[in-house]
Amino acid sequence: MLEYFLGSYIVTIAGLIGAYFWGEHVHNGTGLTCVFIAIVLGILEVSLSFDNAVVNAMKLEKMSHKWRHRFLTWGIAIAVFGMRFLFPILVVSIFAKLSMLEVAKIATSDSMRYAHYLHQTHAPIVTFGGMFLIMLFLNYFYKKEKDVHWIRHIEEPLSHLDHMKGIEIVIALFMLLATQNFVPAEQKVHVLIAGISGILTYLLIDGVTHFLEKHEEMRAAKCAVQAGGCTGLISFIYLELIDASFSLDGVLGAFALSKDIIIITIGLSIGAMFVRSLTIMLVEKKTLARFLYLEHGAHWAIGALACLMFISTVKEVPEVITGLIGLGFIVAAFISSIMHNKKLENLIAQEEQTSDNGENNA
Repeated sequence: MLEYFLGSYIVTIAGLIGAYFWGEHVHNGTGLTCVFIAIVLGILEVSLSFDNAVVNAMKLEKMSHKWRHRFLTWGIAIAVFGMRFLFPILVVSIFAKLSMLEVAKIATSDSMRYAHYLHQTHAPIVTFGGMFLIMLFLNYFYKKEKDVHWIRHIEEPLSHLDHMKGIEIVIALFMLLATQNFVPAEQKVHVLIAGISGILTYLLIDGVTHFLEKHEEMRAAKCAVQAGGCTGLISFIYLELIDASFSLDGVLGAFALSKDIIIITIGLSIGAMFVRSLTIMLVEKKTLARFLYLEHGAHWAIGALACLMFISTVKEVPEVITGLIGLGFIVAAFISSIMHNKKLENLIAQEEQTSDNGENNA
């Protein structure tokens, strides 16, 4: 366990030290309070991202060791600085019509004003993430060749819908139109554009990934080398977008605990690092292969998270509910996988016993 989580422990120690000194710098005597908030935010991020780790592990299994390492190094830098700090500033800059530098100054010097701006952009942000995740959810279950089902009476009929080309896009657009009807009039256009952008982003990344993977299978010497590198890059981008979509609710919900973007970034970064380490461990220990239904549970959690994101455009959804629902699907799938493995072991034992009895009788 230490080899997988050593980097996470180092980041945690460095982050908590940084949180203490930042707290003392902003307001003398609040260092320990900031450390406590950072710890809570880290735990919140991990609890919200179990399903993210499983989905990431699915994609990483097909990537080379080099790109796995880049996901843990480059990826965490993007996740920390990009999604936990830079992305909210960029969004606020666009909607508030201010420069990014000015928004960054507001974020570090006037946290209440920054939180106000971020709250105003909440609906478009979560709509983009929700659309991306709902496409991921639908695309996983709408596959006619899929023969392993966890919740069989639901998943098996869903797999047959693959015969209707583009059905997942139609469903996603209907969900977007339904969501758009409930948001305030001044945000309807922004929500619509954000939702369509989420769908188009998923289709673009997924399409390029499939094209490069197919190109790689041709085994032409030169093309195979080129496609392998590109596939690794596209898969890396794909994983970063998934991580970004998962992190949206955590980033926005973190302001319920603190208005200080530095403390929020530190706390969520600690959680993100642990999720990265957990992902690598799941891949290298072949956990998904040993627990058959974990992928299914993760994707059901993704579908639930996407729906909660849509609901949060008009009504606040506590992070504890989001975290518990996602964790509940993962735990249920894990237990189902263990039960499935035990049934297989019993069947194998019975067959071996029958075979031995037959040999003895002979």
